[in-house]
Amino acid sequence: MLQGRVCLVTGATRGIGAAVAEALAGMGATVVVTGRNAERGQDLVSGIMQRTGNDNVHFLRADLASMEEVRGLARAFTDRWDRLHVLVANAGTVFPTRRTTVDGYEEVFAVNHLAPFLLTGLLLPVLRESAPSRVIVTSSYEHRRGRMHWDNLQGKRFYFSQQAYAQSKLANLLFVYELARRLERSGVTVNAVNPGLVHTNICMDSGWLIRTAKRIMDRFSAVTPEEGADTSVWLASSPDVERVTGRYFQRRHAVRSSRASYDVAAQQRLWRISQELTGLSAGFGA
Repeated sequence: MLQGRVCLVTGATRGIGAAVAEALAGMGATVVVTGRNAERGQDLVSGIMQRTGNDNVHFLRADLASMEEVRGLARAFTDRWDRLHVLVANAGTVFPTRRTTVDGYEEVFAVNHLAPFLLTGLLLPVLRESAPSRVIVTSSYEHRRGRMHWDNLQGKRFYFSQQAYAQSKLANLLFVYELARRLERSGVTVNAVNPGLVHTNICMDSGWLIRTAKRIMDRFSAVTPEEGADTSVWLASSPDVERVTGRYFQRRHAVRSSRASYDVAAQQRLWRISQELTGLSAGFGA
């Protein structure tokens, strides 16, 4: 059980994030959920409290496409809570054509990679103070199709939707492995998870071709959000993985990720670029 533990789940107003939040609340944790839509967020909180009997469920609104709103989310959290035992960086997106954020960044890269990088960095002091604590980042099997286009990270020269998504999911793993190495013996563990092909709405804002392909895959092979959330919930709560860090999990098993994800030079290069783009200090994770 997780009584007395504080958990923050991003991208939690629907799909996997909502399922993770409800499961953690059902274990007695104080759960803070985030999302862009305040009405949907408050409805989620009310529903979770009613279904679990746990009144310690809260919502913080933030659009993770904006680095300023990510900073605002971190401030809003630390203004109300002085402990954080579990951070589940779950928010993710994909679009058929290139979109830019208010910061001028390509939106898939910003939401899927830069936002968890920045949020984790800003919350790292409270994670350290709360140790043993855990960071769980939602990646994807699609990372295996990805490669880092160092001369085109923002998709300015060319843009393909699935390539941008796969690159962002590979970036998740490069980040997780580098941060885990930096936080060795700190009491903060960092792991990534592949939830599998889950029946969610992640592609429903995309073009008709992507939406159609997603519906076909959902019909024949997708699992429910609750099934997709299972490994993240287990990583957040199980004593079996209390000291396990720097690993990639699917179906509660640590598995090998792609060869590209273990490239230490790439991990460090992405780290430096991410620091520059988010404005995090050079000491982050040191």
